[in-house]
Amino acid sequence: MSILEVVGVSKLFGALRAVDDVSFTVEAGEIFGIAGPNGSGKSTLFNTISGIPFGPDEGRVVFQGQDLSRLKGHVIARMGLARTFQRETAFDTLSVFENALMGASYGRAARGAGAAEVTEALQFVGFDKAMFRRPAAELSVYDRKCLMLATALAMSPRILLLDEPASGLTKPEIEDSITLIRRIAGRGITILLIEHVLTMLLTLSQRLMVLNQGRMLILGEPEEVVRNPEVIRAYLGDRRRAA
Repeated sequence: MSILEVVGVSKLFGALRAVDDVSFTVEAGEIFGIAGPNGSGKSTLFNTISGIPFGPDEGRVVFQGQDLSRLKGHVIARMGLARTFQRETAFDTLSVFENALMGASYGRAARGAGAAEVTEALQFVGFDKAMFRRPAAELSVYDRKCLMLATALAMSPRILLLDEPASGLTKPEIEDSITLIRRIAGRGITILLIEHVLTMLLTLSQRLMVLNQGRMLILGEPEEVVRNPEVIRAYLGDRRRAA
């Protein structure tokens, strides 16, 4: 059963169509991968789905049967859709615990979440209680990414949009992130995953969509998608011409 439907979505910046008539569905419980060259519209697509900071100019985003297209980001979050960002966003002067508590107050858990729920989210991603009082500014890149995940989980999402969670990580940290994302999916949370690290995409994704110049290039089984000549040209075409 589809939990998310994206129907003819476009986002325009003047004459530029950053996202151009993109349509797809995501099944409940699925890990749905999204790939594409830099500037292909991946993060802009996430913006239009989450309403942060804007929705689509054309088309519809339907989450659990409800049209999100004209709703504000905080309303969408409280319906059960959370996201992370490419950069390790956090309130640096707040503690690890306070950051996650901010997430809980913003999301679906806002009316009922307290210390126990935030503690559970932080421990789930690997923080021990000794870390709870540390300022976010003192965390490593990997720990800041884990804090973003914990903050999103504290929102009690039904669907989670992950924007390049492996960016800036070492190979062992990427492997740990793969394990953590699998555990999140094991809780029944549907995941949309943008990533440039092919290992993560191929390991986690059940289906993979490739964007190029704002449009969907292909959608299918990950191993077949990455071997598609059009996908190879989209990623390597300029490099081949330069050679």
